[in-house]
Amino acid sequence: MSNNIQKVRIRLESFYPNRLDYSVREIIDAVKRTGAAVEGAIPLPNRTKKFTILTSPHVDKDARDQYQIVRHKRLLTVYINATETMSAIKQMALPPEVHVTIKQLVDK
Repeated sequence: MSNNIQKVRIRLESFYPNRLDYSVREIIDAVKRTGAAVEGAIPLPNRTKKFTILTSPHVDKDARDQYQIVRHKRLLTVYINATETMSAIKQMALPPEVHVTIKQLVDK
């Protein structure tokens, strides 16, 4: 690899796995159109939060509802060789339910 290639990590999180997978495909297509290389989408461990709520606060302590929220995560590594790749990623219209974090890595 030459010296002008930058390594960028893109982390995507969402409560909706379908929209997350759609966003990953869109980013991979945009990166490949600009000629950059991409590794991933690596699925990271899901984080699950569980909640138990009493349905009746005064009587029937055994009557409870249980809910859970699952956060799905994916990790992409992009090797950028031109500034147009980064601008293409930043200008994408992704679903609002998907949280995207872009981190530029520095080689030591």
